Amino acid sequence: QLQLVDSGGGLVQAGGSLRLSCAASGRTDTRYAMGWFRQAPGKERKFVAAIGWSGGRTYYASSVAGRFTISRDNAKNMGYLQMNSLKPEDTAVYYCAADPDRIFDPRTEDGEYDYWGQGTQVTVSS
Repeated sequence: QLQLVDSGGGLVQAGGSLRLSCAASGRTDTRYAMGWFRQAPGKERKFVAAIGWSGGRTYYASSVAGRFTISRDNAKNMGYLQMNSLKPEDTAVYYCAADPDRIFDPRTEDGEYDYWGQGTQVTVSS
């Protein structure tokens, strides 16, 4: 099994930047696609970004495209979400997730991901 720990959240002003990290441990010989999702208070969890094992394919929600960048370093068992030009509507708990079943072409549905981090709070003030 994989264990994921996400970190890097915090409080930032609108227009600012944050970099989230996702550290994988356990069965790190497992290959997996990685996704980031977020959940705002009182709302359902939503897709943010995903990346395949090789990094060759990435997908973004339309609301973050051009502002967020997903990346990974497989040698370090790490994933990242660089968030620029943050807006108050980006405020949410952010979760990283791993999908070992579709490695190179990541999916955007949260139900397809088997492993999840504990979440990290991102708050953007106006």
